[in-house]
Amino acid sequence: MATSASRSAAGLRRSLGPGILMAGACIGGSHLMSSTTAGARFGFALLGLILLTNLVKYPFLRVGTRFTAVTGLTLLEGFQRRNRFYLPLYLLVSLVTGTLTIAAVSFVAGLLLTNVPLLANFNTFGLAIAVLAVSGLILLLGHYRALDRLSKVLVVLLTILSGVAAATLLLRGSVGDVAATWVGTIPSPWTAANLAFLIPLMGWMPGPVEMCVWPSLWMFSRAQDSQHSASLKEAEFDFNLGYAVTVVTAVFFVILGAYTMYGTGEGMFAGSGVSFAQNLIRLYTEAMGGWAAWVIVPAAFAAMFSTTLTCLDAYPRSISAIQGLLQGSDRGDLASAPQQRRLSVWLVLHLFAALVALLFAFSGGIGVKDFVFGAMTGSFLTAPLFAWMAMDTMNSDLVAVEHRDGPAMKGLTWFGLAFLTGFSLLFIGWSAFGWGA
Repeated sequence: MATSASRSAAGLRRSLGPGILMAGACIGGSHLMSSTTAGARFGFALLGLILLTNLVKYPFLRVGTRFTAVTGLTLLEGFQRRNRFYLPLYLLVSLVTGTLTIAAVSFVAGLLLTNVPLLANFNTFGLAIAVLAVSGLILLLGHYRALDRLSKVLVVLLTILSGVAAATLLLRGSVGDVAATWVGTIPSPWTAANLAFLIPLMGWMPGPVEMCVWPSLWMFSRAQDSQHSASLKEAEFDFNLGYAVTVVTAVFFVILGAYTMYGTGEGMFAGSGVSFAQNLIRLYTEAMGGWAAWVIVPAAFAAMFSTTLTCLDAYPRSISAIQGLLQGSDRGDLASAPQQRRLSVWLVLHLFAALVALLFAFSGGIGVKDFVFGAMTGSFLTAPLFAWMAMDTMNSDLVAVEHRDGPAMKGLTWFGLAFLTGFSLLFIGWSAFGWGA
């Protein structure tokens, strides 16, 4: 029995990776910016919405992990076999959102580096480029192994540091009457005018639905790296662990925003460039003391750097795999040297595309809020499409009946699809026709 338990523990350890990478991709803009802003503006009034959004996206985001574990196929292969339109649609949206997302997260990571004394006077555009360059070199030279190892360190670091900061604030107390926000807050977040904030909040909370494909692809690289193919139990343990980390850290950042900024941080994200990063750290240190900079600066940068690194790998990896599938040359599982070279080409192309997007943002004077929240909004509006594709593929004849969603999960899936579609239509109606104005 001891030997069996040892083998089981070893299998779980060797399978850990794709779910942690997903956590690293999630804990960035959605947590550092959206969750913190939610706490700063509305206290704990939006905590329920944040937890609900994590819940309704869960069945869609876990599809890639479960589908690959039970079929041995990538989810992209599943898309191609299920419906001939799914793969081209995923490619089209990924080409656009990938560039914007990579540029946006590297933009914020570069801004946060201005809080390091030695880098305070550096040009923020140059720092953002440096983040992109370092991330690209790590992936081009170290490939999946470097991504896996570094992301695990970053996720552990930011979880511990943000947890320490949140616990410190809970013991010390808030700057305002944040306890009252459990009942209600003025102004109320539940107005049509606040859709411009609520939609981005849900767009990247905990991440865009399109990332359901990413763990599926990472599972093949993890299997090659560890010489172990994860069972369904092992794969879902890895995914659920990563997902739990994203939910817990989202709560941490709501606490940080509510306890340090409620009633005082309303306009902190209105500025552009360095003002955002400096205001973020200043408000933490004012509430917690100067020592907090040693916790918040590393935690904030770790969040954004891990997101930059994983997104810079995931989007090129997905598009490279789609190219192989559409050409009929391979499965996109990176099992051959030509596939590795093709991934490197797409990675370099994404680096240049993100650089162009950064140039456009800086030359046009686009603020950090507009840049990042624009990417978040786009992710939410495409969420119903990717949610349907994931749900339809998982419950098709490609998957054995016993591995498809059960009644409870199907109910949650349909509720989630209605939730995402309803809010998307409401936002489109509000934006285009002034619904609720």
